[in-house]
Amino acid sequence: MSPFSSPRVVVSERGAERARAGHPWIYRSDVVETHASAGDIVRVVGPRGRRLGEALYSDRSQITLRLLTHGEHAAGRDLLRERLAAAIAFRQRLGIDATAYRLVHAEGDLLPSLVVDRYGDWLVLQTLSQGTDRLLPALTEMLVELCAPAGILARNDPRARLLEGLEQKVEVVHGSVPETVVIRDRDVEVEVDLWKGQKTGLFLDQRENRDAAAGYARGRLLDVFSYQGAFALRLARQCEEVVAVEMSEEAAARIERNRERNGLSSVRVHTANAFDVLRELERAGERFDAIVLDPPAFAKNRASLPRALGGYKEINLRALKLLRPGGTLVTCSCSYHLSEGMLLRIVEEAARDAHAGLSLLEKRMQSRDHPVLLGVPETAYLKYLILRKLA
Repeated sequence: MSPFSSPRVVVSERGAERARAGHPWIYRSDVVETHASAGDIVRVVGPRGRRLGEALYSDRSQITLRLLTHGEHAAGRDLLRERLAAAIAFRQRLGIDATAYRLVHAEGDLLPSLVVDRYGDWLVLQTLSQGTDRLLPALTEMLVELCAPAGILARNDPRARLLEGLEQKVEVVHGSVPETVVIRDRDVEVEVDLWKGQKTGLFLDQRENRDAAAGYARGRLLDVFSYQGAFALRLARQCEEVVAVEMSEEAAARIERNRERNGLSSVRVHTANAFDVLRELERAGERFDAIVLDPPAFAKNRASLPRALGGYKEINLRALKLLRPGGTLVTCSCSYHLSEGMLLRIVEEAARDAHAGLSLLEKRMQSRDHPVLLGVPETAYLKYLILRKLA
């Protein structure tokens, strides 16, 4: 059956209220009756027969329906192409001074479970539900028409696909895609592994936040959880010395190559566990004028949140002890389950334990090419604070 046919799913009153409130997800517990196959685009009907819209259907995920339209509006090929074109045009208007950025941000662009990133002449996409996975050939055809890329890589290896009963795989779906490409982020060139790098190759959601940090960072910089050194490389021209801490030997080697590519002799890479390094530097009496903490998600689910809180407290406390008075702390969390308020409380507690006064300079979120859909808190995942140590 074509994904553009229109099978039907009936939802409960609670599911109908959720749809009318504008949230695109309806959970399995609110599905009453199903006449559809995995990956179909379905008509969503309320308990009294009222049409609520059309959605991507999954027969495996707890997120059974991902709404594409509301009311009587149909979700077909033309609608998908219009939304792809609108998402691409929006990025063009942003005037992004980089060759790598997000083209399609799933729910944020009303294309749930679809991610598309541009890396120069290549696109990397992820289809994260049964619905978008079935639509992959059609979506590829549309992206070729709209963007004329040299190649498109489907990085369908996230664990989230297992929840959909989908295979984890990486494959070229158009043209050819090299193992590594070189992209530009303002005046920095970065080598990216599109096939095996984190996410689709880089963490593109911090691009504008790196620019913000560059307005404060001076002197001696410590970049913790550096990954491929995006913060370290971007801030190196403002700082006299940069220490980049990264546990992965492969990622640390890429920082070295990127450092050499950009002629940044001030950057030194320390391959070690970040928690261990922070303690070692404190014992050694080291001090820094700026510190960046950009850890992976410590809280991947609600159950892991209590332990994650301790991890965030630990790194912020150690960083504040290493930071000179007048210095800048950039601290982040990409854990959806850790709210901005929680992060602020953690930093406040860490400052109190470190006997440090702190002023908050900026609160930020993910870059503008990763838009948040109002009414859908799950799309606002990145918390980013810039603080100044007063004493």
